[in-house]
Amino acid sequence: MTPAPDRPDHAAEVEASLEEIRKIYLMGATEVRALDGISIAFGRGSFWAILGASGSGKSTLLNLLGCLDRPTSGRYILGGEDVSRLDDDALSEIRLRRIGFIFQSFNLLAQATVAENIGLPLYYQGWEPEASDERARRLAALVGLEARLDHRPMQLSGGQQQRVAIARALANDPAILLADEPTGNLDSHTGQEIMRLLTDLNRQGKTIIMVTHEPDIAAYAGRRLYMKDGRVDRVEG
Repeated sequence: MTPAPDRPDHAAEVEASLEEIRKIYLMGATEVRALDGISIAFGRGSFWAILGASGSGKSTLLNLLGCLDRPTSGRYILGGEDVSRLDDDALSEIRLRRIGFIFQSFNLLAQATVAENIGLPLYYQGWEPEASDERARRLAALVGLEARLDHRPMQLSGGQQQRVAIARALANDPAILLADEPTGNLDSHTGQEIMRLLTDLNRQGKTIIMVTHEPDIAAYAGRRLYMKDGRVDRVEG
């Protein structure tokens, strides 16, 4: 297994960067520092794995990168734009047009077909049905599901469902793909197939940031960020 070749994180090639990011929650009278001064840059076309023990801040970091939450302080620069203080509507627009999400639980619509699930982001962007259907067909072929366009999730294996989720994440041609334990619900063989697909997408230029607790899955990434107590513990690769 050869990790995907990620590109150097030079300033001109940065896709996303965090500057002294802190996220503080109040649990009654107790202050919980979920993120405590994170500063890191993710290069365009790079492939990162985020690792750490439960409670280390991995999920909070991924939520911030996905514009699902805002930092308490610090700046988040995505594609050259400071998105740290945008309102909910603006964040929704960023998510819709610039970020693709891949979830452990797939999050597919049970009553929708493969084609309809893949095309869902395009529906919200106002694409014409014919154009959306054509893009869904192309993406289904990309992930090896061109023969399953009319199937529903319950008719697919777990690996096939995750392929649908990956195709859906690519529908809006996002600048960045965020994957939260993308192999967590899959057997080891199917998990390796999904990781090979993500590696191929990275080689085609997609920036991928993935949370995982599995070292063998993290090994596919060109760079690995280890977190501890809401801070960067170390970076490898």
